[in-house]
Amino acid sequence: MQRVRSQLRQKPITQFVIASLCAAGAQFSFAQSSGDLGSVQSSAAAAPGATPSSAVNPETAPAQAPTQGSLSATEPQSIISRHYIENSTAPTSNYSDIIQIAPSVSNIDPNGAGLMESQSTTIRGFQDGQYNVTFDGIPFGDSNDFTHHSTSFFMSPNIGGIKVDRGPGDASQIGFATFGGTIAVTSVEPTMTPGFSVLGSYGSFNTWLTGVSLNTGDMQQWGDARAVIGYNHVGSDGYLTNAAQRRDNVYFKLEKPLGDDTLLTIYANYNRIHQNVSLGATAAQIHQFGPDFGLSSDPGSQSFYGYNFDQINTDLEYIDIQTKVAEWKIDNKAYTYAYYHDGFNGLDPNGETPNGTAFGPTNVPGQQIANDYRAFGDILTAERQIGPGKLQVGAWLTHQSNFRDNLNVDDSLNFAQQTLNFTMHDTFLTFEPYVQYAWELPFGITVTPGVKYLSFNRDIDAPINQGSGVPADFSHTWTKVLPSLQVHDQINSNWSAYFQYAQGFLAPNLNVFYVQNASVSGQPDPEQTDNYQLGTTYKTDRMTLSADLYYINFRNAVTSRTVGGNTIFTNAGGAVYKGFESEGTYYAGLGFSLYGNLTFNSAKQKDTNDWLPNAPKMTAAAGVLYEHGPLYGSLLTKFVGHQFGDTGDAQPIGGFSVTNFSAVYTIKNLASWMHDTRIGFEVDNIFNRTSIDALAGFTAADSTPLYWTIPGRAFVGTVSTDF
Repeated sequence: MQRVRSQLRQKPITQFVIASLCAAGAQFSFAQSSGDLGSVQSSAAAAPGATPSSAVNPETAPAQAPTQGSLSATEPQSIISRHYIENSTAPTSNYSDIIQIAPSVSNIDPNGAGLMESQSTTIRGFQDGQYNVTFDGIPFGDSNDFTHHSTSFFMSPNIGGIKVDRGPGDASQIGFATFGGTIAVTSVEPTMTPGFSVLGSYGSFNTWLTGVSLNTGDMQQWGDARAVIGYNHVGSDGYLTNAAQRRDNVYFKLEKPLGDDTLLTIYANYNRIHQNVSLGATAAQIHQFGPDFGLSSDPGSQSFYGYNFDQINTDLEYIDIQTKVAEWKIDNKAYTYAYYHDGFNGLDPNGETPNGTAFGPTNVPGQQIANDYRAFGDILTAERQIGPGKLQVGAWLTHQSNFRDNLNVDDSLNFAQQTLNFTMHDTFLTFEPYVQYAWELPFGITVTPGVKYLSFNRDIDAPINQGSGVPADFSHTWTKVLPSLQVHDQINSNWSAYFQYAQGFLAPNLNVFYVQNASVSGQPDPEQTDNYQLGTTYKTDRMTLSADLYYINFRNAVTSRTVGGNTIFTNAGGAVYKGFESEGTYYAGLGFSLYGNLTFNSAKQKDTNDWLPNAPKMTAAAGVLYEHGPLYGSLLTKFVGHQFGDTGDAQPIGGFSVTNFSAVYTIKNLASWMHDTRIGFEVDNIFNRTSIDALAGFTAADSTPLYWTIPGRAFVGTVSTDF
């Protein structure tokens, strides 16, 4: 104890962090890192389905923790391992379903895990489009509003792990909206030993998944190259009525050492999906048809499932070179990704607009949309030791080209075209260079000042512009210099603390060009923030514990409102986000661990003191996990607090909780040619809560509120084995 006190006296930042966190408890009671390139083979796992290196001993808190902080982190973050993903989440899950257990995260998947795009995934109250999602360090998203399609790029079996960063990161953190955080998804790694794996699952809502993966192992005859290729298929009727989904995913990853200090990585991913899509249900529809109402089976209705569906094809590829040149470690990643979407919907699936088209008074009116884009980009980083620290420089360059149109059709006549509402082509070009220096001081303190420059150019060429309905040819560039400062204190091998300041920036959405005047002066300014965070992490085999405080001064906060399936953005002016977050796992012994997280969050407009929409006042999770020998089990509850669905403290949504159970039994050698056979059983939403949990938007005709409900109890059984 005397030694610890002495350390604290020597470290002012530690005293500051701990004192602030303690004070907050009373107040609130009301980039992917690379390893040593000299051993490039170390990135591969030991065997197909092997336990991650961090979980070699499964009977420890770090191995069993659903989420945990990092001792090297300079901002609040929660790490979710592949071990948790494959044992405690449904095999159909999207990344958004997986991260819902994390602190300050709220997620809604109204059709069941992975069976529909997540409708309101928030982090600290920040909406989709105000935080980044990256895949192997590559930021991706729609060109119009930077949002993400959770079902459209990858699936749970090809996710290696996820890190949820709740903050802007240091200067090297690239992306469109770093101030809201980053959901950093990583791909699975090829293994050092060859193997062939099969996976099958079946569960509620007639949901089934099949998958195979092949690992080549270390191919010495090919210069120690190793590769993994996999295929997965999902089919489901969905929890919501007539909201079916069919989905296919193929992925490939190759790692090839080139000498002792260079690693080549090639990755490719293809996803195809057909899904029937609901826009939400009115209170009257929920009362009449039940909480699972989605779409109808009546061809004479605008809500007929045959008129409301998406056909989406996506791909993502990259080539990455990690190498050493003199004293520099260099990483260059060139990539492309694409999203091709054909969408169909009844003009008013919620029944407030009567039938009738130009082709007949009882014909069913509808709409057809196209949203197609491709992006190309490059990410370059370089670092070397200079003096008492490490110099890091880099740049991100990306260009996206997008074509969109929308037309009225007659659903009764096989989508015969009537009128064109808009057709447009837009592009954006983003350039983000940065430099920072990690200055290593005595007593384990590292101070990292940095600066990032952001240049963002939008261009639109629209024969018929959305909103105005007239031709448009606009272009504008926004720029900003973003400073940052991180202070990290490695108190000892088990304990660290940090303080962070960083500015954030998000260029305006494409809707600033939905005007008749070619000048963008007077349009909404970019979203800008000042982020302040401090926290601490403690980690041993017995316990993982993290806690942090954050304060975000927000200028030009943008809120959104969905009317008739179209999202409308509004500048809410100044806002303040602040809160306290904590998470921890305690290994109790005999294979049991206790897990919990608790956050108190506030997101309010400065002028009115109103809560911002979809910003829960608190979140929490609690549960018990067990792992001993061949048996794994988890019982976890997530709670999301009271929130408002619309501006002005309108559309209040009560708090809700969902409890999930999972059990897995592993048979090491079922036969001489079968090993690590896993038999799993999962129950989602044990207590069958089906209450309203979010506002889906409003109808176009009468502005009637639309709602999402919690999907009902679901069972799923899973079997997988390695050959």
